[in-house]
Amino acid sequence: MAFGFTLWSEALAYPAQTGPSPYGALQAADANGIQLPQGFTSRVIARSTQTVPGTDYVWHSAPDGGACYADGTGWIYVSNAEMAAPAGGAGAVRFSSTGQITGAYSILTGTNRNCAGGDTPWGTWLSCEEVDLGYVYETDPFGVTPAVRRPAMGRFKHEAAACDPDRKVVYLTEDESNGCFYRFVPTTWGDLSAGTLQVLREVNGVLSWATVPDPDGSPTRTRRQVSGAKVFNGGEGAYYRNGTCFFTTKGDNKVWAYNAVNNTIAVAYDDNLTSNPPLTGVDNITGAAVGDLYVAEDGGNMEICVITPNDVVAPFLRITGQSSSEICGVAFNPAGDRLYFSSQRGTTGSSSGGITYEVTGPFRTSL
Repeated sequence: MAFGFTLWSEALAYPAQTGPSPYGALQAADANGIQLPQGFTSRVIARSTQTVPGTDYVWHSAPDGGACYADGTGWIYVSNAEMAAPAGGAGAVRFSSTGQITGAYSILTGTNRNCAGGDTPWGTWLSCEEVDLGYVYETDPFGVTPAVRRPAMGRFKHEAAACDPDRKVVYLTEDESNGCFYRFVPTTWGDLSAGTLQVLREVNGVLSWATVPDPDGSPTRTRRQVSGAKVFNGGEGAYYRNGTCFFTTKGDNKVWAYNAVNNTIAVAYDDNLTSNPPLTGVDNITGAAVGDLYVAEDGGNMEICVITPNDVVAPFLRITGQSSSEICGVAFNPAGDRLYFSSQRGTTGSSSGGITYEVTGPFRTSL
């Protein structure tokens, strides 16, 4: 178990069951209204429609999916804007080695309802449009290279992307009640301008990948083009590690584990298969090096829950006083000692009330 989420443990222990958090019980809400385990603290990084502290950049409304990138001795946090065009896009905050904010800027503008996405091994951010016939945009977290639309990755109601450097593919989720699970196979790894879009099929219990004949999705949507395509109820976040792509479906509150090595799929979490399920409204997902998964709630009781390699699920934090919002953009800094996320609508319940947070504390480094 030392390496976390090994194929052996996955095969034996799914799905996760309610249990005690490795960090202990949540404490009383802090000044930011966040309940955290003992030893953890929170701070507000940015608020929608207001300038990011120490900069002249106005933070976007409806902050959503995010990721962190190394920047010399510091790092960058990227965040999508789930706003209708032309207000959609993505912004970034730059931090020094001590966590001080040193800059903020836009990396994508003029797009439509940029929900989740994913980082790439070559250091770009894939920003996904959650609209019918939406696109994936490849962006530069440093804000230097202009963003590029990647139509070869398909036009559908995109949600998240997760890169698999072992098989040199990018997994993609679709936010439809009858959505599919895709993978994009680039012609050249590291170049997303050309390649093949495939969809996961299941025929007589056997999984396979089939090429989508028309990735453009018109007139027939991509999810309807391949007979036997496996259907998922509202695809959301995705995260790849060690041969497995974990992804979530909000329509049935599940976390799935696609084992790319054996080409099998299992349910890693199902709120109907554990007592007093702490995790509902499953949405964005990320992971820590130790093997823990962190899953954010869209609704529920506004928690980020941890799923351990021992398949225990428990609350890690809870945001109070924001029941009309959702948590999104969960991402660790490169050192793994700071967790970033947003409350998309904050205390106001409107997209202009979004708040982006940082949590610092003794995240575990061993099991």
